[in-house]
Amino acid sequence: MRLQISNLGKRYGIATVFSHVTLDVAPGEFVAIVGESGVGKSTLLNCMAGLDSWDEGTVMLNGADLGAMSDDQRALLRRRQVGFVFQAFHVLPHLDVAQNVALPLLLLGQADDARVQSLLDAVGLAGLGRRLPQQLSGGQLQRVAIARALVHRPGLLLADEPTGNLDPTTAGVVMDALVAQTREHGAAMVLVTHSTAAAARADRVLHLSAEGIRA
Repeated sequence: MRLQISNLGKRYGIATVFSHVTLDVAPGEFVAIVGESGVGKSTLLNCMAGLDSWDEGTVMLNGADLGAMSDDQRALLRRRQVGFVFQAFHVLPHLDVAQNVALPLLLLGQADDARVQSLLDAVGLAGLGRRLPQQLSGGQLQRVAIARALVHRPGLLLADEPTGNLDPTTAGVVMDALVAQTREHGAAMVLVTHSTAAAARADRVLHLSAEGIRA
């Protein structure tokens, strides 16, 4: 999936979060976005998914203009073609690991236990499908979130500080799983991070500031 952002700007009242952001992410490309805290990296990621609004510019996914879509149309596009990995995991505590991973497939009416198990194996969680989230470590929970984001084989994966709460060793394992799975499925990936080690895995590293984005 191709992500094209042109001259994007976002404000809160009179305060500018960012402006003049132009970015083109090719299918299969891994781009990391870094920048100072509070510069709007997570907001930009949310705009890419159509989860947040913007004030100027356009966001295009495979030629479709997110800004011209209704909320329902954007939600359907996300459900089918976008995966999102959050720093805070956002797993559902009353569902076991396999059920959490299967959620995107269930929303699409495509239940596939074999695919769920295959992804759990791929991210190093073989045999843990029946455990509840509270029985897992932080690194294991983040790998559940990665498997859930990828199970429906999205064309675009967006990851917001996925290693921010993890120790360096666990962060490395999580990044290994994230990169391996996106590469295998040919997904484009945009990673927002403060971690130089995580950013170093990317094909390109871009720096976001209030004035725009640059290499």
